[in-house]
Amino acid sequence: MTITRLLPLLCAAAPLALAAPLDAQTTGSASPAGPAPGITTQLPRGAAPSHYAIEVTPDAANLRFTGRVTIDLTVSTTMPALVLNAADLTFGDVALTPAKGKAFKGASKVDAAAQTVTLDFGKPIAPGVYKLDIAYAGVIATQANGLFALDYTDNAGKAKRALFTQFEAPDARRFVPSFDEPSYKATFDLSAIVPTGQMAVGNMPVKASKDLGGGRTQVMFGTTPKMSSYLLFFGLGELDRATKMAGATEVGVITGKGNTGKAQLALDASAAILPWYNDYFGVPFPLPKLDNVAGPGQSQFFSAMENWGAIFTFERALLVDPKFTSEGTRRTIYEIVAHEMAHQWFGDLVTMAWWDDLWLNEGFASWMATKVTDKLQPDWEALLGRVDGRERAMNLDSLSTTHPIVQKIRTVEETSQAFDDITYQKGEAVITMLEGFAGEDVWRSGIRAYMKAHAYGNTVTEDLWNAVEGAGAKGLSGIARDFTSQPGIPLVKVESATCKGGNTLLTLSQSEFSRDRKDKTPLSWHVPVMAQMLGGAPQRLILEGKGQISLPGCGAYVVNAGQTGYYRSLYPAANMKALAKDFTRLAAIDQNGLLADNWALGLGGYQPIGLSLDLIDAVPASASPAVLSEVPSYLLGAYQMFEGDAAQRAKISAYASAKLSPTLQSIGYEAKPGEGPQVPVLRATLVSTLGAMGDKTVVTEANRRFAALATDPAALDGPLKTNWLAIIAANADQATWTKLRAMANGAKTDLEKSQLFSMLGAAKDEALARQALDLAMTDEPGKTTSAAIIAAVGREHSMLAVDYVLAHRQQYEAMIDVSARSQALARLGGSSADPAMPAKLDAFATQYLTPESRKVVDRSISAIKTRIETRTRLKPALAAWFAKKR
Repeated sequence: MTITRLLPLLCAAAPLALAAPLDAQTTGSASPAGPAPGITTQLPRGAAPSHYAIEVTPDAANLRFTGRVTIDLTVSTTMPALVLNAADLTFGDVALTPAKGKAFKGASKVDAAAQTVTLDFGKPIAPGVYKLDIAYAGVIATQANGLFALDYTDNAGKAKRALFTQFEAPDARRFVPSFDEPSYKATFDLSAIVPTGQMAVGNMPVKASKDLGGGRTQVMFGTTPKMSSYLLFFGLGELDRATKMAGATEVGVITGKGNTGKAQLALDASAAILPWYNDYFGVPFPLPKLDNVAGPGQSQFFSAMENWGAIFTFERALLVDPKFTSEGTRRTIYEIVAHEMAHQWFGDLVTMAWWDDLWLNEGFASWMATKVTDKLQPDWEALLGRVDGRERAMNLDSLSTTHPIVQKIRTVEETSQAFDDITYQKGEAVITMLEGFAGEDVWRSGIRAYMKAHAYGNTVTEDLWNAVEGAGAKGLSGIARDFTSQPGIPLVKVESATCKGGNTLLTLSQSEFSRDRKDKTPLSWHVPVMAQMLGGAPQRLILEGKGQISLPGCGAYVVNAGQTGYYRSLYPAANMKALAKDFTRLAAIDQNGLLADNWALGLGGYQPIGLSLDLIDAVPASASPAVLSEVPSYLLGAYQMFEGDAAQRAKISAYASAKLSPTLQSIGYEAKPGEGPQVPVLRATLVSTLGAMGDKTVVTEANRRFAALATDPAALDGPLKTNWLAIIAANADQATWTKLRAMANGAKTDLEKSQLFSMLGAAKDEALARQALDLAMTDEPGKTTSAAIIAAVGREHSMLAVDYVLAHRQQYEAMIDVSARSQALARLGGSSADPAMPAKLDAFATQYLTPESRKVVDRSISAIKTRIETRTRLKPALAAWFAKKR
């Protein structure tokens, strides 16, 4: 931790000899201030800001900064003192000036645990309007919290340092003493005194600059719209900017010097997406510019942040390098741009009132990103990705440690732990289902009404349901409340299917899908079922308990047509066989959904795992490449269950090679003219999975290409480069590992350097994994890359990584974001199937965490125990099934 030179603390003054409260000398009563009644706040009610004028002077070389802020605030009830959020700040002069009258000096008292500063002016503060002036100083961090520094090497090989901010959820308080909660919206004027020649970036364009002499320039940004404190942004460094116009808005990308060309995909995506969003939301983007700011390095816990008008994204999630960027990564970059841009409305223009409703930001941004990607890049078949997102959510939601989408948040630590797959992916899945219930046009009308009614304000989930129902989606609120206010996954079971007179009558029942609590009393939902005969028209039913639905036609049927429903579907064996037979007649999204559902049902013990494998086996080579891309993950899942059993793994690998290699041979390792848009993604998936399972042909090809580097430095270049290197790194011996390390140190860009260093932790060889852990403790990889090396070790050697981190806990915590430190060990050990791991994680949580901050640890413990039980139960059946396929 960097020790900062502190400004002297103002000594507490003797109470002022005044009997009445400090008076703002205004006529009439002040307007109500602060969060609405019933909305959580951790600050005393009664005072709220309307405007901040902030001036900061960063000292990047010494990792510190000084600041001064003037806050226009309204006090609505007599208060003994003012309490603001502050973390890692020290304070100088403090003064409070009434609208009419003289300034009163105050004393500051910091509560580090509560992350607050109390400003005492010697007597109570009467209702009125004031200006609060504070001088302060702070720390520039080396991880992504508050104002932080990222060190990198520029294209000329010179060491550089850039500064950026990251404030979500509770870290604006590390940059400025403030009312750092979403309901305390205000406007912001930001100015900074910076080295002359460096580019300063804010939410708004620069409105003025002034040469101060001595190599210093004062930069002043325009006034922001009314917004929450966590959306404020400041960046500084030797940067370049490229721009395009999207209607009346200038969209831009900001990178290190010489790298804007690598951000062309992001720039083009922004220019195309913004007009589409303007139309969809019915409220034009209200700022004059929208930048995507690329920062070197990485975080283990986030990739991008939706600061209004100045989205920050780590380079690895924004820049494209043709030497190694895969097609899958290109599409991910597009969706990240779309996600963060969606936040400019859902989150920035309209903000949840408190973190309980975080999903109003994240679930909607995820859903909107998928929607706009599908509309503007239809060849990518982005809607198919919703099945994968749903499965990630259900992995958490099927355990007893899950939580509702709308969750009660009480502490800063609980806020940090709320960013998970329930908030994002279940949020997206439930919105998809509700849009399907309402219809696209009615849903959009509701969204437009919601945006117009609450622009520049704060909302709770019910406000959204009221808007959509008001647009015509009657009955939506009941469904929505069931799926957002309670946890878990409905299980829709087909009890019987009777064909008579050319129609099929399905009798359905509702229960709950769980991986670890099958003895619990199931919850109940209003489930919007959409059932369909293959080739027939879909029929709808709101299922409560039991119900029947009649489908025209006879034969195979699907009870989650289009996969818009957030529920599991359990079929009779006869329908499963019929679906397997007619698999290619299903829509691609239903093929993916059927594979995912039945794999999960097999894992959960709701049906024999052999039925799930039979369906996977039935996927023909002629299936859509987008569907074929899903098959390898299930085979890899079976392979991983036999950890430590080389003989059984060899049998599964042989089956995978027999099923998948013909497709890989057909499409080849190199792109071909005219190949379909999904083929590059399929190629990468096949190479990665077959390589991970030890396929001799693929591993030999990886070794051949790696050896060719000795005479051809570009031998690995191309969209499969990271796939080939991952295979090499996993199977590395000492000489290979040492060569990879040399490649990392010799990489021309920090983006490639960080990727290569991270791979050093992926070695299967335990001795090399230990070397990687020791390397992570040095300065060689870079401050934000070391944690990625340790994470890579954790995926192959979870206990080794956990033990190492426990032995070096303080050093490790310095490598990761402050807000996510309580989650880090759980993530390292969470993929384990070691029976000793739950006790180790529990002991750590008991010693170092509070009941509120150990939630992620408890989820990991539950997942590990479930994984162990599942493997023990399924191994015999899996072994028997693969034995029959020899």
